[in-house]
Amino acid sequence: MTSDSVISVTKSPGALGAEYAETASVAYAAALKVIESVEPRIADATRKELADQRDSLKLIASENYASPAVLLTMGTWFSDKYAEGTIGHRFYAACQNVDTVEALAAEHARELFGAPYAYAQPHSGIDANLVAFWAILATRIEAPELAELGAKNVNDLSEADWEKLRAKLGNQRLMGMSLDAGGHLTHGFRPNISGKMFHQRSYGTDPETGLLDYAKVAAAAREFKPLVLVAGYSAYPRRVNFAKMREIADEVGATFMVDMAHFAGLVAGKVFTGDEDPVPHAHVTTTTTHKSLRGPRGGLVLASKEYSNAVDKGCPMVLGGPMAHVMAAKAVAFAEARQPSFQEYAQRIADNAKALADGFLKRGARLVTGGTDNHIVLLDVTSFGLTGRQAESALLDAGVVTNRNSIPADPNGAWYTSGIRFGTPALTTRGFGPDDFDRVAELVVDVLKNTQPDGSSKAKYLVADGTAARVHAAASELLAANPLYPGLTL
Repeated sequence: MTSDSVISVTKSPGALGAEYAETASVAYAAALKVIESVEPRIADATRKELADQRDSLKLIASENYASPAVLLTMGTWFSDKYAEGTIGHRFYAACQNVDTVEALAAEHARELFGAPYAYAQPHSGIDANLVAFWAILATRIEAPELAELGAKNVNDLSEADWEKLRAKLGNQRLMGMSLDAGGHLTHGFRPNISGKMFHQRSYGTDPETGLLDYAKVAAAAREFKPLVLVAGYSAYPRRVNFAKMREIADEVGATFMVDMAHFAGLVAGKVFTGDEDPVPHAHVTTTTTHKSLRGPRGGLVLASKEYSNAVDKGCPMVLGGPMAHVMAAKAVAFAEARQPSFQEYAQRIADNAKALADGFLKRGARLVTGGTDNHIVLLDVTSFGLTGRQAESALLDAGVVTNRNSIPADPNGAWYTSGIRFGTPALTTRGFGPDDFDRVAELVVDVLKNTQPDGSSKAKYLVADGTAARVHAAASELLAANPLYPGLTL
């Protein structure tokens, strides 16, 4: 049984390795039996979740399917360990095995992304961004201030000096992509802690094309002069030239940070290279470890040497005790992503997104930016007379799982929205190809054309009789041809 065969969650038991499929089935059945002995309702919900995922077209761009090896790694006694601190420098005893796990996760991450330093402790993408922000503040603001005052650390400061430093730390500027252009809440927006930490200003996209205008980003940065320039997105269906963004950051003296949570799998899989690979250009890069990377839910920070010492203090600076069981699963996922088959998978993600976009366009649908060259397709549903909320709900009735999303200058705001965001990583994991995604586009358009608002409500809708059942049946045919975790029986 090869490493590549273990990674797959989509092949037939023979291709996957009959022994591996059988072993996984035994492991999960045994685990559920143990759970059932304590709280049977949790075991039932777990079985139902697998059944629901097997029977739906998962098109949420931030979701995927982890391998059995990754999933099983999380259910171990590493969950029982406290290990504040970092490798070789813990505040608890008997952490030698946690050191091994964290070191392996960091080693695989460095090799996978070509980064000088990797920090595997963050529990989520938000945590990873908080570690990054405070590492930048510690390096750019706190360290020079301490040196000027002749202090070794903040505990050496007088109360007056400490208050001055706190004021400086809390009054810095951050610039990132606007929410309606595809940015993320954690890039300085007020509902998130990052918006309470920083004075924030957004850069948007061209109102005609929906594309980034680097000259306008540069002009805005010159005017605002941020300490941190953030690139990255959650709903921008195009690639970014990170070399140009680094030039802008350097010109205004900003630290360049990239949040690649959505497209990390395309970076790991060498679909994004050169100027489109953020890691060589960013001072600090953050990501989640699920989404297109296909690992456990968690976060990761990559950094240049200049920022590595501050990032390494993420616990206790921002984080609580690291979750060793999840770091172990990250190590397994990164090891999987270093296999040649992952590069093939990543390329299929991009190819399938283009097929999905083309499928929409040839059926008259309107796409933000007119297409895609990453893993995201953003559909403007106003041409169907719907809000994003109505479209999302109607699609769910037909077994198509998506999420509503803002579009540039969205007339319906961030709750009801005017868009639906599609992503191809999960169904690509199941084995879907371009022809399958063209069929998916056909099914989506079928639902939306047969849906209308119910009165003046932005949430209520009416789907024509028979549409949901017809589309769900067609979706089931696609899913049956590309089974999830084949050979795994519970």
